[in-house]
Amino acid sequence: MSNAPKLGLLLICLALALGGLAGCAVIGNVGRLDDDHYRLVRRESPDSLVAALHAGRQFYVQQRADTLLLTPPSSADAPLTYRYRLQPNERVLLLRRRLDLDVFTIPFKVRPPRGGVPVQLNTNFNAAIYVGRRLDFYSLRTKRSTPFGATPHIRATGIGYGAFVGAGSTIVNPDVTRQRANIAEYEGLVLHGGLAAIYDARAFNIGVAAGIDQLMGPDGPYWVYRHKPWFGVLFGLDLN
Repeated sequence: MSNAPKLGLLLICLALALGGLAGCAVIGNVGRLDDDHYRLVRRESPDSLVAALHAGRQFYVQQRADTLLLTPPSSADAPLTYRYRLQPNERVLLLRRRLDLDVFTIPFKVRPPRGGVPVQLNTNFNAAIYVGRRLDFYSLRTKRSTPFGATPHIRATGIGYGAFVGAGSTIVNPDVTRQRANIAEYEGLVLHGGLAAIYDARAFNIGVAAGIDQLMGPDGPYWVYRHKPWFGVLFGLDLN
């Protein structure tokens, strides 16, 4: 594949990524907060909840319509639950941490110049399993959306970081094997691993990755990209 079509595909993928991020303002809305442990994020605010509950602590949070029920972990024997009614002019910001497991596709890899070969855009099939730390931020307030009064409005943003391993394919020819390949061109199997950062748009996950590849087979030791870094974009679904 020539460089022009590859660059065109790269621009299309980047446009889709930016479009997905731009649409997160709608996708990021959730109907109700899950009952779970959250950390109340410290903010400079006159909010009475922040003043009373010492922002930065962890609470077991339950949502009841426009009211939050917050129970400190230290009150397990004699639960002391605080009630806070959401206000339209004050945002409550909560943070939930958890382990994240995803399956990703890597639509393209950008490989820097190596061994006389110019920068390459690898658009072959690539997939990976990702495990990492997930941070979900929830911004809560009320919003007047009906003639009968205000309703809870929750904006969710998820980000994460972790590691991945997987497999894919790449074009192998004499130019990328220091003229050691005996076949003019074939599609070789690669195993890859690396680090990634992701953004959760609720309907899908998008992220950026940096990794290294190992070409399997007799041409692996001569491959110019062996154990050399590449950069790419991830798309996937949240398994948990």
